[in-house]
Amino acid sequence: MAPIDPHSYTDSTHPLTTHISLSFYFDFSSSTILSSALLSLSAPHSGPFTLDSRSLSVSAVIDPATLTPLPFTLQPTSPDAVLGQSLIVTLSNHSQLLIIFKTSPSSSALQWLSPPQTFNKSFPFVYTQCQAIHARSIFPCQDTPAARIKYAAKLNIPRYLSAVMAAKHINRQDPVSGESHGACEDSLWCGEERVVEEFVMEQPVPPYLFAFAVGELGFREVGPRTKVYSEAVPGVLDAAAREFAGTEEMIKVGEGLFGPYEWERFDLLVLPPSFPYGGMENPRMVFLTPTVIKGDATGAQVVAHELAHSWTGNLITNKTNDHFWLNEFLVLLTGFHDICGARIVEAVQGKERATLNIGIGWRGLVEAVERFKDNMEFTKLKTNQEGVDPDDVYSDVPYEKGFQFLWRIERQYIATFKFQSIDTDTFLDFLKANVPGIEDHVDLKVWTEGTGIPPDAMEPVSDIYTKIVSLANEFKVGRMPNEDEVADWRGQEWELYLENLPKSVEASQVSALDARYRLSESKDYEVKVAFLQLAISSRCSNYYNEVEKTLKEVGRMKYLRPLYRALVQGTGKEEEKIFAKSVFSEACACYHPIAQGLLRPSLPSICKAVKRICFVGCTLLL
Repeated sequence: MAPIDPHSYTDSTHPLTTHISLSFYFDFSSSTILSSALLSLSAPHSGPFTLDSRSLSVSAVIDPATLTPLPFTLQPTSPDAVLGQSLIVTLSNHSQLLIIFKTSPSSSALQWLSPPQTFNKSFPFVYTQCQAIHARSIFPCQDTPAARIKYAAKLNIPRYLSAVMAAKHINRQDPVSGESHGACEDSLWCGEERVVEEFVMEQPVPPYLFAFAVGELGFREVGPRTKVYSEAVPGVLDAAAREFAGTEEMIKVGEGLFGPYEWERFDLLVLPPSFPYGGMENPRMVFLTPTVIKGDATGAQVVAHELAHSWTGNLITNKTNDHFWLNEFLVLLTGFHDICGARIVEAVQGKERATLNIGIGWRGLVEAVERFKDNMEFTKLKTNQEGVDPDDVYSDVPYEKGFQFLWRIERQYIATFKFQSIDTDTFLDFLKANVPGIEDHVDLKVWTEGTGIPPDAMEPVSDIYTKIVSLANEFKVGRMPNEDEVADWRGQEWELYLENLPKSVEASQVSALDARYRLSESKDYEVKVAFLQLAISSRCSNYYNEVEKTLKEVGRMKYLRPLYRALVQGTGKEEEKIFAKSVFSEACACYHPIAQGLLRPSLPSICKAVKRICFVGCTLLL
């Protein structure tokens, strides 16, 4: 066996899957999906054929031409903590195989929300998050970005719910015979009370971009190519529509920079608060956290970031997660998505605001390098992640260091590699061929394979950036900014200011700053969380009620991980560790499975104590 990817059982000598036809029957009462998957291969194959799976119960593999069973096994018997299990099917000149299976309530890609965990409090909800290697917990597949697939899907759901996918919607119709998957214990979920939503993805995408959501959904039109979806709660929908009203302008700017938008639709889904990321760039249907709805349209910068992935990441994809940085930064004749995002923001909102984004990113890079100071391998762009869960080493490094790399060094790249998955060496060969003499000016090996921050990386400079950093430095000697100096500040300015303050100051300084500017009450979570981190590190315990509230009301990892880390790191903080343990044990049932897994490295001293509580709670509640 010759693995194609350190995070996949896929054998490089086996044909790749080109198309999958999926049928899903959603059973909310058991938090499972009864499923079938018809896989079409690029060529007939004889002998063992290997697919990735995790927490799937496979009941049969069938030859669709003859309807006869095909031999299969799941290996190893005890699933690997990172890879799960390989599904090995014995084929005899087969180019198709049909798999009958069922997901588990513990699927790492799925979060099942009970009605009390949703916005509307009335209906259940389920959604996916497949990046980096979680598609295998929904359906057996070659779960590597090297294997791009087209797919069709039928989702059998309760009639009073609706579904969206990162695919073209074809139809909503009554189930036909054979699509009910048998009787259910609760008639509410069965028979005439159900409906089938049908979708098709006609362009090849990596498995991590497979995405759907099912719930009571509504939408608002905000442009000719964009609808904003969320649970059918008018306040959320209306606020989201206002926040993202400029989306069509951003799409046009992107097309002007990088060429045609290839995905037809650019719809947005605002998920419940448990969504663990700011956004996920699923083609045709971007997933967003509700925390990006800030009321001043600055949340659209996250949309710009995800839009940029429509060219770099979705159209051109990293071949394996060792080359993840390639997804995150391409733009200028080679460029990447944070540069893409920065350029779109600059075109729509101005250069100063784009520079603020870059400055905040610089601080994120410095902090990420500090986080990995004991394992500098993960400060490289081109990493070696063999035996490592890619979720565990997710950080700002590929975003911000990749941005810095490409800032130092547009269309031809995209035209050359669209709908392909590439690695770092392929990218560098293209760079050398199309930017003659690049190696005389930039040390490509140091940038892609070196650790830490290269010596020629550049902290951004602008008048507003310099002013904010200067004011933060003055805080160290006891001077806070006056009202005139911050009169025109918005969330980004405050975020940059707070991130440049000392990690710990006198508690009285924290209280005085908040008394003047009410940062702990900010509706912008970037500002609130940055302030609460300062309060925790300064042992300002009168803000712990707000910390607890924040940890319980959002599930975005960008906010959870720094707050928990601030509580448990350092010596002499037993009170904070006990507090973190208590909050985590109560809140974990509302966190996505990926978020729970990512928090464990931040909470080594408490996870053993709460792991069982969290697992039981999530199993019962989700």
